[in-house]
Amino acid sequence: MTTGSGQARVPLPRTGIGVDVHAYDEDPAPGAVLHLAGLEWPGERPLAGHSDADVAAHAAADALFSAAAQGDLGSNFGTADPRWAGASGVSLLAEASRRVRAAGFLIGNVSVQVIGNRPKLGPRRAEAQAVLSMAVGAPVTVSATTTDGLGLTGRGEGVAAIATALVVPHG
Repeated sequence: MTTGSGQARVPLPRTGIGVDVHAYDEDPAPGAVLHLAGLEWPGERPLAGHSDADVAAHAAADALFSAAAQGDLGSNFGTADPRWAGASGVSLLAEASRRVRAAGFLIGNVSVQVIGNRPKLGPRRAEAQAVLSMAVGAPVTVSATTTDGLGLTGRGEGVAAIATALVVPHG
């Protein structure tokens, strides 16, 4: 890139934010399992959604789209498109990463914070980070918190996630 004076201009990093929230499934199918942060959580109550309802993967994808000015999760993988029904959050995240790169961006990193009472993410944090990092092709960090009994996550009605992403335009 050059400026009007012919001087090279360094591409500036861009940041994006993504948020996703899903309620617990009130009537899960037999054998249904919770999908969160790219992992299956047997014995935990699954979330309801058009895809696998992985709030961490969805928020990460949304943050990437936001950083690259490529819309959002809904405009890229809308519920009206049957191709994405039941899709894994990891596959959506990998496709979001592919689209962001195709739009001319390098992905620096993604950070995701899961908000909810269950499951306890700490014991599987490294595993979640490895799976999500593989999908993105860049470092993904995962943290978790609760809301001390406040709001829908505090009442145990669902799980939320907030993510940030850093991308850099490239030639």
